[in-house]
Amino acid sequence: METFANVFQPEFDSVFRNTCDLKGSWSKHFKNNNPIVLELGCGKGEYTVNLAQSFPNKNFIGVDIKGARIWKGAKFATENNLPNAAFLRTRIEFINSCFDVNEISEIWVTFPDPQLKKKRASKRLTSSGFLNKYKLLLQPNGIIHLKTDSKELYDYTMGVLSFNNITPTQNTDNLYNSEILNEYLNIKTFYEEQFLGIGKRITYIQFRLNNESLNEPPQE
Repeated sequence: METFANVFQPEFDSVFRNTCDLKGSWSKHFKNNNPIVLELGCGKGEYTVNLAQSFPNKNFIGVDIKGARIWKGAKFATENNLPNAAFLRTRIEFINSCFDVNEISEIWVTFPDPQLKKKRASKRLTSSGFLNKYKLLLQPNGIIHLKTDSKELYDYTMGVLSFNNITPTQNTDNLYNSEILNEYLNIKTFYEEQFLGIGKRITYIQFRLNNESLNEPPQE
């Protein structure tokens, strides 16, 4: 991992204490002021590298804690000369230590662990706690995408949005049988290929956050 110039692995102490040097300085790495897009829980980085290829005028950063997963995406981006693709190895809980206010234009959450147990609800990447973290990073009108095979996480996220009076700009509980499917939503991750292979439906939500702090709906 340390051989890749497009991989950043901040020390735990720096992200824990909110002293990470990367914060607010990503434009220096990319050497431009183009919009920055995050893929959270990026795994092997399929969305990061595919979107980087499709949108050369945007910068993409895949975030994951598993170095073995990131390695594949970083290697592909290096070998295919994608200067607008980078990877950050850290826990998503520390995301605000690594990015400044209004530094991000868009966030993709692709096939995260749905954390199905009720006591793990706060760990879901679309819980109100995480959405409040993202809200600080996103520019005004910044977009969040959730793509998941988990109908439970899809329903939960729709519930969080409804509870906070947020109407999705797009949503479907069966992406590959919907009119909103396009070439970008058709990008398939390693895990997505597996889910589709066993006949699971893929769901998708696109939304923008309002200016209010989000609250968590009561758990059934």
